Amino acid sequence: MQYWHKELETLPREKLEQLQLERLKKILKRVYQKVPHYRKKLQDAGINPSNIKSLDEIRNIPFTTKEDLFVDYPYGLLTVPIEKVIRLHTSSGTTGKPKAIFFSKKDIENSAELIARCLVMTGATKNDILQNSMTYGLFTGAFVMHYGAEKVGIFVIPAGPGNTERQINLMRDFGTTMLHMTPSYTLYVASVIYDKGIDPKKELKLKRAYLGAEPYSEETRKKIENMLGIDIYNCYGLTEMNGPGVGFECIYKDGLHIWEDNFLMEVINPETGKPVNDGEIGELVLTTLNREAMPLIRYRTRDLTRIISEPCKCGRTHRRISRILGRSDDMFIVKGVNIFPQQIEQVLMGINGVAQNYQIVLDSYDEMIVRVEIDREIFDGKIEKLVRLKDEIIDKIRSATMVKPKVELLEPGTLPISEGKAKRVIDKRTI
Repeated sequence: MQYWHKELETLPREKLEQLQLERLKKILKRVYQKVPHYRKKLQDAGINPSNIKSLDEIRNIPFTTKEDLFVDYPYGLLTVPIEKVIRLHTSSGTTGKPKAIFFSKKDIENSAELIARCLVMTGATKNDILQNSMTYGLFTGAFVMHYGAEKVGIFVIPAGPGNTERQINLMRDFGTTMLHMTPSYTLYVASVIYDKGIDPKKELKLKRAYLGAEPYSEETRKKIENMLGIDIYNCYGLTEMNGPGVGFECIYKDGLHIWEDNFLMEVINPETGKPVNDGEIGELVLTTLNREAMPLIRYRTRDLTRIISEPCKCGRTHRRISRILGRSDDMFIVKGVNIFPQQIEQVLMGINGVAQNYQIVLDSYDEMIVRVEIDREIFDGKIEKLVRLKDEIIDKIRSATMVKPKVELLEPGTLPISEGKAKRVIDKRTI
């Protein structure tokens, strides 16, 4: 339990903000001196890093957006010589080029340290066995979790995604106690375990799973917990900020703690850029406070959430955010109504008879088609059951979104299985 840094994680608010201010000033001074792009931004805004006196002054600094990551690509935002860079990770971009994020040795160690804190916060110990089923490669998820778990002394199985038969065999053969997967793939694995007649509570040793990389609803969490008999912990991160471990739930599962000694967070109105009050939904903006190779200042994540300012029962003073509600750029419009995919998922995962896979197809701005797999016993049942289920799905989606969808009930296994991030929305209007 060496990564329960009680003194740091329970710092009084005043001392935590003092630490943030000290680190903010250092990071601003470094980017001002080392990164021409940031120096010009700060100069154009009339900001001298040496004159920063309070955290509130960060609001005077221009945002960093994903488009800024392509300025002077690939090395334009580095604050260290290339010789100090030991790893590249990327996140998908929209210009044909990836968003390149560079890590120094210190950055790698720090990202692992943050994950170690997260795992211990959920009750993990060196006696656990973690099956890491995220993609090893240019994305950060698998590597950062792997190194963080090893810091705690956890036995790691680097399974990678896919090959579900093998995943289940690994769980049985080696006594896996913890999983790291995407929510959509975990749902699929749980359904295969169920279809095989395996009783996870008796035949597996699973205790908990860490799910991230895509937004998911509380209903999805409960469905997986009930199917596998385990605790699910919400994990938040993004490649631009180190990967997983930016925010994590503690044992109380009441919001994700943001490690505020490493990240300065704001929540803004995505349209105006102005801050919203704690408790109001807005776009999360993050500033790295402890990154060496490639600091980012006021980075617009596009992730929608709200700040939970009330103290957590675990005693940690680092503030929390609610689960990610979706991305501001994931929203789509049907019949003039703004809809987020997670609204649909929230409805579907709360209906008995709905299986784990669904898809939203947009053929026009006036119609939304929801294709959903249903449990096999219902699919093989009487037509009256199918009609009632279809009507229930239509009514509940219409109630949640104010738009009546067209619903297609599908046999289990009809839709493609996602082993990584699930593609839930097929927007034919933009193809």
